[in-house]
Order: sequence, then C-alpha cells, then structure tokens
Amino acid sequence: MSSNGTVEYDGTIATGGDSLTQDLNIYYGSGDIAWILTSSALVLLMIPGVGFFYSGLARRKSALSLIFLSMLSIAVVSFQWFFWGYSLAFSHTSTNPFIGDLSNFGLKEVLAAPSVGSTKMPDVLFCLYQGMFAAITPALAIGAAVDRARLLPIILFIFVWATIVYDPIAYWTWNPNGWSFVMGGLDFAGGTPVHISSGAAALAYSLMLGKRTGYSNANGLPYRPHNVTHVILGTVFLWVGWFGFNGGSALAGNMRAVMACLVTHIAASCAAITWCLLDYRLERKFSVVGFCSGAIAGLVAITPGSGFVTPWAAVIFGVVGGAACNFATKIKFLVGVDDALDIFAEHGVGGIVGNLLTGLFAANYIAHLDGTTEIAGGWINQHYVQLGYQLADSVAGFSYSFVLTCIILFLMNLIPGLSLRVSPAEEELGLDDGQLGEFAYDYVELRRHTTDTISHEINIGHSPALGTPKGGHEKGSVSPV
Repeated sequence: MSSNGTVEYDGTIATGGDSLTQDLNIYYGSGDIAWILTSSALVLLMIPGVGFFYSGLARRKSALSLIFLSMLSIAVVSFQWFFWGYSLAFSHTSTNPFIGDLSNFGLKEVLAAPSVGSTKMPDVLFCLYQGMFAAITPALAIGAAVDRARLLPIILFIFVWATIVYDPIAYWTWNPNGWSFVMGGLDFAGGTPVHISSGAAALAYSLMLGKRTGYSNANGLPYRPHNVTHVILGTVFLWVGWFGFNGGSALAGNMRAVMACLVTHIAASCAAITWCLLDYRLERKFSVVGFCSGAIAGLVAITPGSGFVTPWAAVIFGVVGGAACNFATKIKFLVGVDDALDIFAEHGVGGIVGNLLTGLFAANYIAHLDGTTEIAGGWINQHYVQLGYQLADSVAGFSYSFVLTCIILFLMNLIPGLSLRVSPAEEELGLDDGQLGEFAYDYVELRRHTTDTISHEINIGHSPALGTPKGGHEKGSVSPV
C-alpha cells in the first residue's frame, strides 16, 4: 500500500483492464484523478477564451467566425484524437524517436493501465487531458485566418495538421521514446508542441493566404480592436484556464502542481505590467489591450518552465517574455507577412523565450517537488548543456511546424473546392456574412478606418445615441462612411 491508500501497480492491466473481474480504481488516488479532471475542464475553457480574445482584436464583420473556429477546433481535434491522434502521440509500444504507432487506434485498450505520462494517472484520464492540449493548439494557430480564409478548408486543415504536425511534436517532447525527451529537453506544459508549433503555423498560414486587401507593410491595416471587452473576457478565460494547463501538467495533485500554478500567475502578472509600461512610454496612455497581450505573453513564456523554476525566476520569465513579445510584434512588418493578430509574436516568440529561459533557470529541487522527477537542472545547477538542448528543441519545433504547414496549405490550395482564400467581394463583405450567414451582433460594420468621421446622421426612426454606434451603421441602413 502507498501512503495515500492506493495499491502499487503490479502490471496486471497492461491491456487496459477488465472492470468485471477486478477493481481498476485501486491503483490511483482519487485526489489525483479529481485534480486532472478539473484541469481538463480548465483547459477546455481556454479554447473559447482564445476565440473571444481573437474576436475582440478583429473587425466586427469577422468577429463571430473566429469564435466559431475555436469551437470547431475542439470538435475536429477531439475526433482526430479518438481516431488516431492519441495513439500517434502517446502509444505505449512505439520505439520510434519521432512518432508513435497505431496500437491504440480508436482508443483500443485505453482504459486503466498507467499512462506514459505518469504512473499516477490511468491511460483514459491522460487521454482526456492531453486531448484538450491537442484541441487548443490549432485554435491558437487558426486566428491567422482572420478576414480572408474560407472556413470549409479549415476543417480538413485542422485534422491533417493535428496528425502531421502536432502529434509528432507532442511525441518527441513528452513520450519517453521521443528524441527530445531522450536527449534531455525540458518542456513541462507545451512550449514547443503548443506555442512554438502554433506560432509557426500561424506565420505560415498568414504567408500562404497573402495580405488582406488594403494592407500596408509599414502600418498594417488601420483597424482598431472592435471589442476590447471580448479581449478582456478571453484573457480571463485563458488566465484561469492556464492553472489547469500548467498546474495539471504535474499529472497529480502534489506540491509541484501548486508551484506550477504559483509561478504561472506571477509570470502573467509581471508580463502584463511590462507590456503596459512599454506601451505607455510611446503614447503616455495605458492600454487595456496591451495589458491583456502582456498577460498572455507571460503565460506563454512560463509554460515550458512552470514545473521546473522558482518563483523569483518567474518574475524574469514575465519581464523578459512580455518585453520580447512586445517588440516581436514589429517582425511582421520586417518580413512583410500579414499576421493580423500577432500570433507568431505572442506564441512563437513567447514559446522560444520560455524554452531558453527554462534552460537557464530549471532547478532540480523544484522538479522533485512531485517526489519522483529527477533532472540535472539548468544553468543555476551548473548544467550548462541544457540551454543547447532547449535551443535544439525550439529550432526543430519551429522549423518542422512552419515547413509542414506551408506544404499542407500549398497542396490543399491545388485541390478543387479547397482553395484557401475567399473572393475579394466576400472579403469586403466579411467572413461572418459571407461564410457563416450569421453575425456576432445585430449589425455588421463593413469598414472603420481610424481616419473615418461621421459627416451626417441617418434617421432610421430612433435616436442615434440609442442605436447606432460611432463609426458603425445599423444592418440594412446606409453606411455613413
């Protein structure tokens, strides 16, 4: 018997177990199961949070499509994960350093055997939890579709991308037989599989789609976020959900999970302040969008190191991560890619920064808070080669995701019916009207440039103060711009 009343696993349920002949619960602590079930729900909550965050940053006429795409990612990837995704990422029997086999195709024999992630967690629970990670990653990347991508091809893209890009990267990072895991790379909660891969994919998607109509290499498009309240709401969902994202990655309810939640919160707070101050120096005004963007940057940066670093290091993660992502928003102008929502700057750059800082600040005694994990640590433990491991993992993850995403999209665009981009007329109309036929609000704003002014009021039977917002128009009325 273990200290928490469970029985040490004896190897009798290697094929999943038979609940009719044995009690499959005796090997696992109910507290551990409760925490990971809760964490799974928290990560699920993050996915619509991504949609609201992206929706608020976008124009009103494409707002609903971005929320829809985040929900679509849940459905498509959940099926893919059941079909073969979990087996490709976390099969028990594969010895390949790059990708798993199909021994658990259709979740065959996925039940009560200890998972490859932790002996404290049954396979079926690990499958559920990791399935949420698989679902949120394409949702992060697909924000690059804003304003100009057809929705039907995205369904196929998400399924194919999850299979060809996400599953192999998850395998080599977290499966004990993966090359990065064997090398000694440290990635607690998804710096490479989730953030670097989605940031690289978003950059590739933006490149393959081309720029939006009216885009300027110097100034982008002169559109402001249409709903800052949605940006705040999305940030709240993400910040709360990240406790399950990072804290749940301890794969048990223990002190390491507590520390992961603490450093996650510290890094987000410090990054939010850092981004605000960097923006304040330019315009002498505080920005709510800047605060939210900074918080997300801190959450991204701390992700790979959250189970390895101390609270004082989390401050450094927040400050450096917030500053790096803030300045990285200028990269799109340098390379001439219309990354409308700065997904590469937030997730790609933030993930790389977090990976490298983990190589510096990973502490062996923090990792051992779960009572079992042994690591050599990073530079603070005089294990200097760890930074090289982290760099190799980051470069491999970014390169693989970027190149494979470009290839997938190039081939899809050649297939009749799967062309990636909407027509110019549909782009002008907006994705909500052209692709969905539904709207986030009861009116759709076709255009709002920062230089637009309202030259006259349109009388539609009620006071403009009660109906028509500044710069907008009622659905079915004449636009004042």
